[in-house]
This record gives sequence, C-alpha cells and structure tokens, in this order.
Amino acid sequence: MPKLSRRSRILLILGGVVLIALIAGSRLLGTYVDWLWFGEVGRRQVFATQVFSRLGLGGAAGVFVGVVLLLNLWIAYRSRPVFVPVSGPDDPLTRYRTVVTERSRLFGWGIPVVIAVIAGLTAQSDWQTLQLFLHSVPFGQVDPEFGKDISFYTFQLPFWRLLLSWSFVAITVGFIGALVTHYIFGGIRLAGRSGQIAAPARIQLSVLAGLFVLLKAVDYFLDRYDLLLSDRNSLFTGATYTDLNALMPVKLILMIIAAFCALAFFAAIFLRNLQIPAIATVLLVLSSILVGSVWPALLEQFSVRPNANQREALSIERNLAATRSAFGIGPDKVTIKDYPGRTALTPGEVADDEGTIPNIRLLDPNVLSDTFTQLTQQYNFYGFNEKLDVDRYHDANGQLRDYLVALREIDTDGLAQNQQSWINRHMVYTHGNGFIAAPADRVDSTFQEGATQGGYPVFQISDVANGGKGAIPVDNPRVYYGELLNQNDYAIVGGSPGDAPREYDTDRSAYTYAGKGGVPLGNFFNRLVFAGYYGERNFLFNTAIGSDSKIMYERNPRDRVQKVAPWLKLDGDPYPAVVDGKVKWIIDGYTTLDNFPYSQQTQFGQATTDTLTGVERQPNQPINYIRNSVKATVDAYDGSVDLYAVDEKDPVLKAWQGVFPGVVKPAGEISPQLREHFRYPEDLFKVQRQLLTQYHVTNPGDFFSNRTFWEVPPDPTSSGQGGSNQGNQQPPYYVLAQVEGQERPTFQLTSALTALRRQNLAAWVSASSDPRDYGKLTVLRLPTDTQTPGPNQVQNQMESTPEVTENRTLFNNPQVTAIFGNLLTLPVAGGLLYVEPIYIQRNETESYPQLARVLVSFGGKVGFSETLAGALEQVFGPGAGQTAGDEQPPGQDSNQPPGQQPPTQQPPVGSPEMTKAVADIRSALEAVRSAQQSGNFGQLGAAYQQLDEALKRFEQLGSTGG
Repeated sequence: MPKLSRRSRILLILGGVVLIALIAGSRLLGTYVDWLWFGEVGRRQVFATQVFSRLGLGGAAGVFVGVVLLLNLWIAYRSRPVFVPVSGPDDPLTRYRTVVTERSRLFGWGIPVVIAVIAGLTAQSDWQTLQLFLHSVPFGQVDPEFGKDISFYTFQLPFWRLLLSWSFVAITVGFIGALVTHYIFGGIRLAGRSGQIAAPARIQLSVLAGLFVLLKAVDYFLDRYDLLLSDRNSLFTGATYTDLNALMPVKLILMIIAAFCALAFFAAIFLRNLQIPAIATVLLVLSSILVGSVWPALLEQFSVRPNANQREALSIERNLAATRSAFGIGPDKVTIKDYPGRTALTPGEVADDEGTIPNIRLLDPNVLSDTFTQLTQQYNFYGFNEKLDVDRYHDANGQLRDYLVALREIDTDGLAQNQQSWINRHMVYTHGNGFIAAPADRVDSTFQEGATQGGYPVFQISDVANGGKGAIPVDNPRVYYGELLNQNDYAIVGGSPGDAPREYDTDRSAYTYAGKGGVPLGNFFNRLVFAGYYGERNFLFNTAIGSDSKIMYERNPRDRVQKVAPWLKLDGDPYPAVVDGKVKWIIDGYTTLDNFPYSQQTQFGQATTDTLTGVERQPNQPINYIRNSVKATVDAYDGSVDLYAVDEKDPVLKAWQGVFPGVVKPAGEISPQLREHFRYPEDLFKVQRQLLTQYHVTNPGDFFSNRTFWEVPPDPTSSGQGGSNQGNQQPPYYVLAQVEGQERPTFQLTSALTALRRQNLAAWVSASSDPRDYGKLTVLRLPTDTQTPGPNQVQNQMESTPEVTENRTLFNNPQVTAIFGNLLTLPVAGGLLYVEPIYIQRNETESYPQLARVLVSFGGKVGFSETLAGALEQVFGPGAGQTAGDEQPPGQDSNQPPGQQPPTQQPPVGSPEMTKAVADIRSALEAVRSAQQSGNFGQLGAAYQQLDEALKRFEQLGSTGG
C-alpha cells in the first residue's frame, strides 16, 4: 500500500471526523427534537425506554459478535506458522501478509469494531422482542400439542430464536475471520491435490464448525414448536397431520444426528484428518434431505391427501378453537341467531318499527365531504377530511341520534399562491375553527320542491363565530391538531407578553394561543435546534418569536398516538367527538401477534382494504391475534394524548404495561361521557367479519369442504363492482338500529355477508358500540332453503326498475352526475330492508353533492322517491313511512339544538295576515339557504334574524287565532 504523508493522514482524519459529525449530528438533532416532543406530552419515559432498550440490545449484540470475531482473529494470528511457506517469488499472498503484519492493530481491532457496529445497528430494531421477553405475562391458556402456556410462543420463543440467530452470526463471522487469517499466514495451503492445513487451524476451525452444528441441533429442537404455526395446508394455519406424525419426530432425529455431528467435529481436535467430520457433515445433509423432506412428502402424498378430510380433522378442530380465541370471535363474543328473512310485511309492521325506521341514515360520510366544504368552510385555508365520520349524540329531548361529524381543520395546502409565505403557513394560519355536525337521518326538506333546491345536510355549527354554542356546544372550537396536517405543518404560536394577537381566527379578530400544547421557543438554543432541524433560518431572525412562543409539530392525531405507543397498531379512521365540551380525537389501538399457535394467519392490510377512501391503509402484515385493547384520545386544542385500557385482560397489553408503566390509564378512569362516544373500530371489525365467513363453522368436516362458507360481498356502488377482489369489498357501515332481541336502538357497525361465490345474502353481522354491551357481535343467519337477494342483486334490481330507468335524465344528464350512496342493509320485523340514497352533483368546478332521491328495496319490491317515507310507502303501502325521519320541519334553525326549534302552526285558511306571515317565513328560509350556500356568515346572521322575526309574527297570529 502507498505511504501517506502526514498532511494527507491529517486531512483524511479530519474528513472522517466531519463526516461522522454530520451523520451523528443529524441523528442527535432529531433525538433532541423527539426528547422535547415527548416532554410536551409528558411521556419521556417512553422515549427513554426505547433508547435504552435499543442501546442495550444493540450494544450487547455488537459486543458479542465483535468479541467472538476479535478472539478468533487473535487466536488465528497468534497460532500462525513461524516459517510461512511461499509458492514462489510471485506469491500473491505476500503483499497482503505484509500489509496485515505492518498494521496488525488496525486490522485486528478495526475489523471487529466495524462488524460490531453493523451488528449493533441491525440488532437494535428487535428491542420489542427483548422487552416482551423480560415482561412476559401468562395467557392462562395452553397449546393442545405440548401443553405449554401461549406466552411461551408469543413472548419467550421469539427471544430464544433471536439469541440463536445472533449466535449463528457470531460463529459464522468468527469462522470466516479465522479461515481468512489462517489462509493469509499459511495455516491453510491450497497447493497440491488436497492442500494442507496446520494443526492450530484444524483445531480452531473444527471447534467453530462443531459449535455451529451444535447450534443447529438447538435449532431443530425449537423447530418443533414452530410447527404449530405451519402453513403447509392452504386451508388453515397450524400443525397438520404430516407435521405431527412426520416432521415432529424427524426434528428430534435430526437434533440427535446434529449433536453426534458436533461431537465428530470436536473429535477432530485430537485427530489429524478431517474424514470423520466430513462424513458427519454428509450424514447430516443426507438426513435432512431424506428424513426431513422425502419422508414427509411421501406421507403427505400417499396417506394424507387421499384421506385429507379425516386426517386433518384434529388439526382443523385445533385451528377453529385457536382462531376464535385469538381474534375474539368465540361464543363468548359472538351470538349467532337464525333469522327468518321475511319477504312480506304490512305497513303497520314497518311503521311499528320505531327503533330502526326513524333512524335510517340518509347521509353518506364518504360522499358529502365536498358538500361540507363548500357550505360551511367559507375560506380556502379550511378543509375537511375526504371521509367524514359518523357518531351519535343525544338531542335536547334525550333521544339518541346519529350525526355526520367533522372538524373544520386548517389546510395550508389550500392557501393561494400569494398566501404561501413562511409567516402565513406557520404563524398566521395555524388552526382550524369549528365542530360541524349534521343529523344523519334527515336533510333540508325543501328538496321536495325540486332536486336542485335542497337536499343538503342540516348543519349544526359550533365555531368561533357563535362562541361554540351550536347544537353540540364546544368550550373552545379552535382546532390545532387534525388529520389534514402532515409533518411539515408545524405552527409557531404565542409571542412576547404584550404582543398583539397575530393568528387568524375569524374575519373580524385575531388570536393568541393560550393552551399548554407546543414546545417552548423562548430560548435561543431551542430556536437554533429547530432552525437546523427544519432547515429554516427564520427561526433565528423572526422578531415575532418571543419569550412565550411555542412550536407545535407532529400535529396529526394518529402520528401523536403512534409515537407515544409504538407497540400499537392504530385504526385507520380517527374520529372527533365532543366530550365534556372539549373536542377530542378518538383513535383505536390494537395489540397484535403473529405467533399464536394454531391461529389462522391473516394479512392485516388485505383484510381491512375496501372501497372506502380518506382512511389510513394498514400495512399488509401477517397477524393471527388482535385485540382492541386501547382507546386513545388527542385533544384538538392542546394536543394532549391519553391512552385508556379497554381490555384489561389482554396479556399482550399487560406485558406492554410492564414495559411502559403508567402510560396506559386503567379503564376506571374513562369518563361516562367519553365512553358514550366509543365506536366499535372498523379495522378490527373488517378482520373479524372476514374470519367469520369461515369460522362460524363448528364442524371440521364442513370446514374442510367449504360448503357453508360465506364471503364479504363486493361493493355494489363502486365502479369496480363484481368479482371477489378483496380490495373491492363493501365497507361496513355505522347505523343506529334495533336488532332483534334488543330493547332499544343502539349505535352499531354492520355488514352484509353473502354465500361463497354467490350473490345471495347469507348472514348479517353487527358489532355493538353501546356502553352496556360494547363489543358484542351478533350474526343473523338466513335460511338456506330460500334465497334472500344480496347487495349486488338488489343494486341491479334497483337500477333496472322501470321508474328508475324512466328518470334517466337524472343519471345521464350532461350537466349532472349521479352518485349512488352507501347501500345499507337493515333488519326490520324479521326481514332485511335495503336503503340507498342517490346524490347529484353538477359537472362544474366547485360543485358538491346533494341528496336527490331515496331507493328502498324489500322482498323484491323497489321504492324510488324524493323522501324515505315516500319510498317506504311505495314498497309496503300507505302508512309505512309515517315514522321515517327524513324531513326537516320548516323553519328549523340549524344552529339551535334539536328539539328546541321554533314551533310551527298551520295558518287559518283565508287569513291574509297569516298568508303573508307564511310567505315571510318562506322568504327568510330561502335567505338562510342562500347564505349557507355562499358561506357568508354575516349574511347568514342577518338571514337568521329575518327568520326569527317572521316566526315571531307567525306565533303572535297563531296565539290570537289569526
């Protein structure tokens, strides 16, 4: 190697130091920013536990691998031959031997250190495996084969596997290091027919090879437990007949053979030739092929497959029990009832259903985001998520109703070009404004006068303009944390005492943040840190950043919970709720495993993917255990994060509570007001309904034949309907309904299920969100001797109905696009009722959907009307729709609580004064509607005042008899 000058060496050293400083500095900067953030949310123990776990595990693995390599290099170097034989003057090893000898310390220490660093960086990512092992909690349930507690497979076996894998790595690296060293220094020569190997090299390499084979014997022993997660059979997960009767004993045989092979390698220490270790190696390889592969294949081919239904019965039975337990779909959670599926009802029977019919949801949360945006956001820098949310609230009369809800969030991506300055994005437009709700079971009734004149949600707004005193009162309607915010959407709030407010609040005022959220920016060091972190010099030179300034970052609620609880998988659809006057984001957290013995492996992403948009897609990772163990909340104003245990019996949650004590609050601290807004989570329900299509079967023979399986139907209202593509599945829907056996209507998540490879309805499944029976699943199983039309069959029937086809101008008008809303399947009086709203949207910029028609189907009959009541009466006869709640009483003030609207009276016929009063009300209503559409709050306030005066005149005339 060329000699370097002193100056060159100094420059190289300085360059290396600078490079390391840049890499380490960037990591340290991010670490400090995270440290500040965890301090803001009061969870620094989470950060510290992760850091020390990573450092501890990475350090231990790095030291272990590095020391093994260092020791083997040292032994090989010290035992090198005194006189190194050379093959001639042009021996290529001479130069390498000289370089290593001259720089023996550099190579002897440098190579192990580099390998140790690489090993440590690789190993640190397995910190969760280490922590679960250290805080293992028994399940109180044993596997059916070995009788071991499930915790052995979920918490302990992965750690032993981790140790074994790093032992293999260390021995392999040490073997390679020793082999290369002996070769360079002549301990191993390749000259001649068979080459030569010195005694020290033979001894060292034999010991290492013996240790490797000994580890392989341990590996064979642990493989027996892994067989309980075998995927040999495509129908189910778990040890098959072949695994139990062939591979299980084979693993023991191979373990014994491997142990004898290891002894053969150790014997080479005392023997001068390597024939015995070589023979042992060949024996091990042949045994693994013949005994480990050929014998199980023969058994599978000639014994199992011809009699698979009998041979696999025991394994299927075990799989059924384990899957139901692991996914929470056992008889303790799921009630399966036979449902008559009636196809004929009288109008009276329909009208008497006061639990489901009055609460039928007409508003589709996946369609109306643009309508909410255009009618209630007013400014371009506000926005709503692509998918709205459904929740329930009690109205002023104490009646439970479902609502479409959303937060009017800040959306800095919507800023115009001249608003895109750094100050505007991060210091002026810092927060959203308002909680928006609309009763999901009704719309503005004036759409009956013409499809283009109404059909909009009846908005109930709690924002800064009305002091948060809408129908659902909010103490502080400002939204600093929301779903539309990404990692670059940080906000700088506050300033110095006495500074004028600078944050945009309304068109008439500004605001200074007064909450506890955010990290202080008052000291120069923090400003310098964030300037470097974001690459933004304005942190240092902007004079508006004062002593009380704070920076808010990581403002997406889902991201905040994920950082606080990195061991949770989070539901893809957070939703806002008003709890005790505060706006809270609620996020469902799942504990999952992929090593629950005999439980069915399920792809999480695939099972939860459907036609819904605007939700976070789950990664397609295999799981075979899931619990909704945690409910998390994020305050929309101050960003505070709280985690609550909702399944305190979950062993996985208990283990993580041991890792992070105090992070998850006990269930007893959940307030009744918060519990009332818990929804059964969608992603969990999607996984469970997918498994229920098969695991409702209890007989192994029926399970093997698949003849009673169901499937999730494709979404009939999507553009790609038809087929069995899981990505095109019909999503589940939140509804307020009364299922057979319930005493009152409850908020629940529902889905229709069809027969396997058929379109007829096979079952209807529902998960309760009511606090009194939260989490209970009800399956209504339809009779098999008759066929009930499924969602796709009903959709085809609806679209081919003569009355619908006659209204082709509604669907194929060049100026208008028709949008089919969610097709709801609802149990009514022993039958199943289908309801689907139809929206229209003008084909022009900034247009938005409005409800135009309602489709109803029952027993082969289709109703098509401007109102739900009208569609019901077309199907069932007069009187059937008298309890339908789709019409908004005239004169309702959308900002007043339901049940407290101005009363209306019928005017006496022939009274000019009353006729004029009614005309004034209609004129005022038109002004209100026009103001709502324009988004002008000043105009809206004047219109409400006009309406109030008209109503007062009307009431005075009514009280005096007109």
